[in-house]
Amino acid sequence: MAANTLYLLVTTSAFFWGLNFILAGPVLADLSPMWAAALRFLLAAVLMLAVAILRRDDLLGLIRRHAPAYLLLGAVGITAFNLLFFSAMQSTSADNGALIMATNPLLTMLLAAAMLGERPSWRHLAALPVALIGVAVVVAQGDPGRLLALHLAHGDLLMLAANLSWALYNVLGRRYMPPGSPIASTALIMAVGAALLSLAAIGHGDAVAVPGIKAGAALALMAVGGTVLAYLFWGMGIQRLGAGRTALFLNLVPVSAMLVGAGLGTLPTLAQLVGGLLVLGGVTLAMVPMARPARP
Repeated sequence: MAANTLYLLVTTSAFFWGLNFILAGPVLADLSPMWAAALRFLLAAVLMLAVAILRRDDLLGLIRRHAPAYLLLGAVGITAFNLLFFSAMQSTSADNGALIMATNPLLTMLLAAAMLGERPSWRHLAALPVALIGVAVVVAQGDPGRLLALHLAHGDLLMLAANLSWALYNVLGRRYMPPGSPIASTALIMAVGAALLSLAAIGHGDAVAVPGIKAGAALALMAVGGTVLAYLFWGMGIQRLGAGRTALFLNLVPVSAMLVGAGLGTLPTLAQLVGGLLVLGGVTLAMVPMARPARP
């Protein structure tokens, strides 16, 4: 698969995750955070398993050979991340959460270097602060005072743990993702995550509610786009581009959320547009191949 195609796929993942911020509002209006996460992945797992069965993928064989890998990736990348993320968002601001998650590419790159031996190029290292500054401008809406007014809370510590969980998922996915069909592997990882999230919601004692039409439509779109396609494309990027390079595209998530909001009538400020251009510039700096000198 061409590199440009992979860049497009992981950019699509970032777009869907940005869209999730918009879809979360109507979903959480009808469902508790834990059941929202559990139902999202239950729907996604059922859909992915159905596709894998229609493709005649050897799911039982994959489970027998790679069950520990699926348990590890599902527990770290789906269960732990979502539980920590939703718990954090109950006691911290969206600004704090977005800024903390914006450090994920740097954290992933450091873990990938330590655990996988991936060595980032100078362009990747130069792109990180450019993209991070862009994210800060988008979140602060051009007002430095908003950043200075941020303060650490209990939810920020949970968000830091969620950030570490996702960085570990990126690195562990690179090392332990079983070979073969990415659809079958993604389906089994989601099944593990959905089962563990459901058990957590039941153990927490949250009541199950039937979502209304608006919340149900948002949940379905979140399951298909922001879960099935996003995780599938992201996993393909991790395997072929590496954990550090792929993680840099996470900086596009707040930009995507801004663009979706603009499409729904919430126009961005000039400062947010400048921040979005900085993010795109940083990602482009890291991804566009440099011209090689011609050989004599």
